[in-house]
Amino acid sequence: MLSSKRKTRPAELGPYPLERLRKDPAVYAEEESLPPQAPAPMPLGSHQHLIKATNVHLDAFAELRQPEPFNKKAPVPDDLAPRTRDIKGAGFFLDASQIGICELPNNAWLQNADTGHSHAVVVLVEYSNPIDANNNAASWVEGNEHLLATLRAAEIATDLSGQISCMGFASRVHWTDSSDVDMNKLAILSGLAIRGGDGIVNPYLDDRFALAVITTNYVLQIDQPLHKSARDGKGFNYHWGLSGTVSGRERDRRAKRPSHLGPYPVETLKRVDKVTTEIFEDEVPRVPSRANMYMRTAFGDLSAKAKGEAARWSQKHPVSQGLMRPSWAMKPFQDGQTASGTASGLDNATDNTKALKALSYFLGSSVTGVAEIPDYCWYSHDKRGQPIEPYHKYALVMLIDQGYETFLGGTGNDWISGSQSMRAYLRGAEVVGVMAEHIRQMGFPARAHTNLDSDVLHVPLVLQTGLGEQSRIGESAINPFLGMRFKTAVLTTDMPLTPDKPIDFGVQKFCTLCDKCARECPCSALPYGDKVIFNGYETWKPDSERCTMYRATNMKGSACGRCIKVCPLSKDTTLDGPLLHRVGSWLGINAMWLKPVLAPIAIWLDDVLGNGNPVDEKKWWLDLEVIGEKSFKYDTQNCVKLAKDANRPYINPKKKGKKVDHIAHFPAATLPPPDLRGPSPTDRKLGLEIAANAESVEQALARRASGGPRPDFSIPSWEREDTA
Repeated sequence: MLSSKRKTRPAELGPYPLERLRKDPAVYAEEESLPPQAPAPMPLGSHQHLIKATNVHLDAFAELRQPEPFNKKAPVPDDLAPRTRDIKGAGFFLDASQIGICELPNNAWLQNADTGHSHAVVVLVEYSNPIDANNNAASWVEGNEHLLATLRAAEIATDLSGQISCMGFASRVHWTDSSDVDMNKLAILSGLAIRGGDGIVNPYLDDRFALAVITTNYVLQIDQPLHKSARDGKGFNYHWGLSGTVSGRERDRRAKRPSHLGPYPVETLKRVDKVTTEIFEDEVPRVPSRANMYMRTAFGDLSAKAKGEAARWSQKHPVSQGLMRPSWAMKPFQDGQTASGTASGLDNATDNTKALKALSYFLGSSVTGVAEIPDYCWYSHDKRGQPIEPYHKYALVMLIDQGYETFLGGTGNDWISGSQSMRAYLRGAEVVGVMAEHIRQMGFPARAHTNLDSDVLHVPLVLQTGLGEQSRIGESAINPFLGMRFKTAVLTTDMPLTPDKPIDFGVQKFCTLCDKCARECPCSALPYGDKVIFNGYETWKPDSERCTMYRATNMKGSACGRCIKVCPLSKDTTLDGPLLHRVGSWLGINAMWLKPVLAPIAIWLDDVLGNGNPVDEKKWWLDLEVIGEKSFKYDTQNCVKLAKDANRPYINPKKKGKKVDHIAHFPAATLPPPDLRGPSPTDRKLGLEIAANAESVEQALARRASGGPRPDFSIPSWEREDTA
């Protein structure tokens, strides 16, 4: 990118330079004189399996089209500019291609309606890049491009509708085949399209897009319609991204890449036969879902205060409120009945793998990998305490970008931080949900695993699929292109697939030299010290209790991802990214032998440049707090208040004090029983003692070489009982 404006481009302007196009207010009068027209029927292809899978999820969203608003108006500003910034920013955060707002004329309704709605928010989602003709997924999506873009548009509009309604305003969502309004008319009035032929066209996308609309009584700033001369927006400014937008060059680069490889050069990574950190598979215990720290918070294992916040701590902001409703709506479809009989042409594992990867990218994955699932990657028991026997052979693991623009504006532990996680979890659930149902329709068993319900542990699968390496943050992995800026979704299946190998891009050396995440952690939950062996894994072990307690009880924000924000590898490595980021990424992957020299320089320079500090121009959200228990259920007792304060920290390269760890470990032997429904308080004193005596990697290797027994603390109590 030749322009330096991307870092300071206001988030509500979006990834296309619509603001540069000529406007024509007279179009309003023209459109108000035309009668409303119903949207054309959904164009569909011939592949019924994908159509059915998509419609299952669209039908789930249809149940959420008109949410009940909170019974009290939120204290939103009277000034329409920050209101509009909040709504548009949220839409672009959710990956809308373009958003426009207009007043809602009476003749936009297909039938007379007395809704009291005054405005329309129009969401436009572009079609994904075509899949290569020699890829089996090409026939799956052919003719279904509009349907799949509509799914994304409907989800985004449903999210925004939930955000608006939790602030006490009425809203209703519309999309193709589920609309009460003339969506084309509203797209024109909101400055997203002009009339062309029998339909409408966009200056950048022609007719390759789908629409969804939110009608509402929430008053916002309106956009002006486009002038007819704005038919083609792809000029010099667009191609080079001079307005700070995603450039035409970057879009062309992605379009030219092989469909199964996705947007990032994964083919350049060094592949290795085993994960770059030790995993003693015979010593890794299978742990129950009940042992997950989020579950332990809800059951009261950590503290009464944390338990009181368990139902809302990641969703106590209007944006995350909107995200939770469709998340829960999709949950029932993570599993389902497998069709009898297998579709033809699906016996080649390599072709299947390329097809599923291509489909995952088409639906919104950032990076996708495949692995055979080791038994230790399955939870031993589900959330209800029922035993889990491994039931599928392969895992398709997807990384979902948390959103670079909002990443720049946030601090990691402010009011948008919970939504950053929830947004990626929702998108991942949508992708794996559709794909799992699609695979089942083709005759193979498949299940989606999401943040709401998973039978597998995601981080070890990220390592096995070659999507990342173990990081100093310990219970997270680092990807060479996204850094820490992602969440995961997993699909398991018995469909024949070809596994990927793990990767080595030198992160073990980098994280050994860098301790920025530990330095900036607001609750000192990350280690400065060396890696240890924990439950059979070589890892930098964080203090999960301390981390979870802070996230649950953060009173100046929602949850926390401060470590993600400050990690020197969480950068933009595309053609539009800063030159230093791109050069550093290339050298880190292609010149690993330089790491001993370049890594210390890169770590020092990251602080000098202020990377990890929030960019004020990118902050689009209002600092609001949702009050009330089980807030995602839209209990009428809930309300939204102004947040009393907000975390807005800057990095502190000169932080003083000894780099001493006060980390507690809670290995398998200390975990609550799988079926315990009551509290099982953590023993912090014991956890500190265990951490102080943790095995180093060298000690563990020596023990195993001499035939020493498995450490007692890695053996769950219920396993002892079974062998007694």
